[in-house]
Amino acid sequence: MKHALSVTREADFAAWYQSVITEADLAEESGVRGCMVIRPWGYGIWERIQRLLDDRIKATGHENCYFPLFIPLSYFEKEAEHVEGFAKEMAVVTHHRLVADGKGGLMPDPTAKLEEPLVVRPTSETVIGTAFSRWVQSWRDLPVLINQWANVVRWEMRTRMFLRTTEFLWQEGHTAHASADEAVEETLRMLEVYREFSETCLGVHVIAGEKPENERFPGAVSTYSIEAMMQDGKALQAGTSHFLGTNFAHAQNIKFQNSAGEFELANTTSWGVSTRMIGGVIMVHGDDDGLRVPPAIAPWQVVIVPMLRDQPEDASIVEYCRSLQKELAAQSALGEPVRALLDLKSAKAATKRWGWVKKGAPIVIEVGGRDVAGGNVSVIRRDRLYREDGKLDSAVMPRGDLVAGVAQTLADIQATLLAQSTERLRAQIVPVDDFATVEAHFADSVKNPGWVDVRWSKPTGAALDTVVERLKALKLTIRNAPLGQTHGDHGPCIFTGEPAVERILVGRAY
Repeated sequence: MKHALSVTREADFAAWYQSVITEADLAEESGVRGCMVIRPWGYGIWERIQRLLDDRIKATGHENCYFPLFIPLSYFEKEAEHVEGFAKEMAVVTHHRLVADGKGGLMPDPTAKLEEPLVVRPTSETVIGTAFSRWVQSWRDLPVLINQWANVVRWEMRTRMFLRTTEFLWQEGHTAHASADEAVEETLRMLEVYREFSETCLGVHVIAGEKPENERFPGAVSTYSIEAMMQDGKALQAGTSHFLGTNFAHAQNIKFQNSAGEFELANTTSWGVSTRMIGGVIMVHGDDDGLRVPPAIAPWQVVIVPMLRDQPEDASIVEYCRSLQKELAAQSALGEPVRALLDLKSAKAATKRWGWVKKGAPIVIEVGGRDVAGGNVSVIRRDRLYREDGKLDSAVMPRGDLVAGVAQTLADIQATLLAQSTERLRAQIVPVDDFATVEAHFADSVKNPGWVDVRWSKPTGAALDTVVERLKALKLTIRNAPLGQTHGDHGPCIFTGEPAVERILVGRAY
């Protein structure tokens, strides 16, 4: 069977991923290493993610705000573990003016050196913590619940579009609370928001759990994540939520007077997801014909392609399509009006059809003169592109049936993509009882090995370092310890031999 992409997932998953991004017009290189231009279809998906997630964030009581892109270096130096964790990724501004270098080029003006270097925002705990120290004086000022949508810069050595870029877009929530219990509750509440959002809107099944000590956010007491499985069996950390305790409050002097008149340090949290989610959608839902976009986040859920031939009947076809577009837009699906586009670009119908297939529009409708005469439409569902005989599954149906059933069809596509993601994840997690079996499972000859589920004693210090090195030799990492585990007799930890206290997931990751 010939597909729309020149490379398949089976042949070269990495090349296929890049091909989807290019052929679906999601993004392109910018001329700056590690930075990308997000094209309208890719940014439209991000806007949908923003809209749906922002509604959920605000529903939990948070307000949006904005903090500066530039952060004084001294803010980071107050929290030693934090600055150490990000030191290798920081981009730093040291001058505020350029001058001619005498050779036809430009150079920083030696007389325009900043009094203090400014870090280009890699994350905002320090600058927001400084603001919290001004805003919080009394227990009555708590909790503080804020979020910002912004860009950040982390100087990556190995970059890949959407998954790991020098500059990326994200939201970062930051909160301050009177007690550790309240802050932990907030941390887990937002982790659940991410889990529900990923599954309901992205159609990506994830496992929520706690990260091991070595994978914690720099300066955090505990870090939680949602982990998704890609089609090649690798994990993608799709979102994180951090309980910071009083570490940042101590560094940034976030103190409040309690109801008894005594001063205490606030407990803080932070949590975020980024454009990395789009990379996850590609690798979870894409196929050898391009992207498949879940209807909830598709900029256009239904695309109408008129089959025009520069004939007199073209006008009646366009008019038919315009009225169809209005009828579809009057319907409601997944809680919102249907987003329907009439594609009148000057190109052959087949070219436009395959362009939208590669972009992953959930429903593509073709309308020709014969359809107009019969009151019909030809419908392609992106979740099931081909019939069993390998031919394109383009179903002719009465126009009224399409309009009446479009909401259910979009809901079915959304559910199908989630079901496929869920089945893949559950099928590719294997319980393993000893480290030798882990080594055998991830041998180079194994294709898409998925993850293993193993017993874990939560070692720390040198014992944990030894485990990390053993896993690193196999290119493996601990993903998380799933939440909701029953704490019974787990047997010995496969790494230390000590009594296990929980089970963890181990796999290769992006």
